[in-house]
Amino acid sequence: MNSARIWAVIIVGISLSITYLQYSIFEEQFPHTVLEELYYIPLLLGASVFSLRGRILTYIFVSICYLPFLFGTWPSTLLDLIDRLFHLIFSGIFTLLAGILLDRQRKYRERHAKDRYLAGIGQVATTIVHDLKNPLITILGFSKRIQEGKGDIGRAAQAIWDSAQNMQGIVENTLDFARPIQLDIKEQNLTAIIKKVFDSSKIMAEESGVSLSLKVSSDPIKIAVDSHQIERALNNLVSNAIDASGAEQTVIISAEKRVEDLVIRVKDQGMGMGKDVLENVFVPFYTKKSKGTGLGMAIVKKIVEGHSGKITIDSSIGQGTEVILELPFLPLSKNKPTPAQAVDS
Repeated sequence: MNSARIWAVIIVGISLSITYLQYSIFEEQFPHTVLEELYYIPLLLGASVFSLRGRILTYIFVSICYLPFLFGTWPSTLLDLIDRLFHLIFSGIFTLLAGILLDRQRKYRERHAKDRYLAGIGQVATTIVHDLKNPLITILGFSKRIQEGKGDIGRAAQAIWDSAQNMQGIVENTLDFARPIQLDIKEQNLTAIIKKVFDSSKIMAEESGVSLSLKVSSDPIKIAVDSHQIERALNNLVSNAIDASGAEQTVIISAEKRVEDLVIRVKDQGMGMGKDVLENVFVPFYTKKSKGTGLGMAIVKKIVEGHSGKITIDSSIGQGTEVILELPFLPLSKNKPTPAQAVDS
């Protein structure tokens, strides 16, 4: 049953229920005018979810349900009858105006979304060009020096190689973000994955003078995930935490098994994030770093949500940052989500 049919059933049910209440329960005790006004509920629902044809059908059906009020057995004068006829007319006008206003609002939202999409494309193009420009200048500059026989050829070749690697990383990150993520879901030992991330991050932490702390049970934690993608997401989070930390500060990686999910936390003692940064942390190409495309957290969010999970961030200036991943324990057959759709820029 599609959504339109479901809403039709709901509207029919509400309308019949109001009429039933009038006849079966409140015929004598309940003020008729109160029940009259309740018919605006299905009318508003019809105006919200249907096109013009559906709104007209909703109005006709609700009006039929309202007929007992029009020709009921209650004492009524000519003024009462006129009042109820006007109610029918005004309810039709209400349905029409509500539909027009809702259509206008819907078109405004669609136009606004399109404008944001186009602005996002412009932002993406500008960011990519900016990020590729510097390594490209380096490659051209050192290539020219080699061609002219100037300088240290080995140093020039290394600079060209490093710049090419940088460009390749930018292109790969952009492609990863733009295309649907493909997940190879299998039952994995997440404890082992977290320990692998911890071990691979030690060198980076030592170079920055940052301590790494691991708080994970030694017992295996079995969960259906794509180990490569989860490892990739955790590496990104730990790398960010180390970058945000100062010398002699600690980054804590922990995992907690709950009844329905597994919670992974990456906490640092850095400067934290202000409200403006926190609100934009998952926005593609938004970054306060001098290096990088600003796609890291957007890709992490994409990976986590592809696993039917949830990512939240708790941070404030001077208090550090804690990133929390919640990955549900689902049966393997049900934990194979369809490829996550690319997030709009």
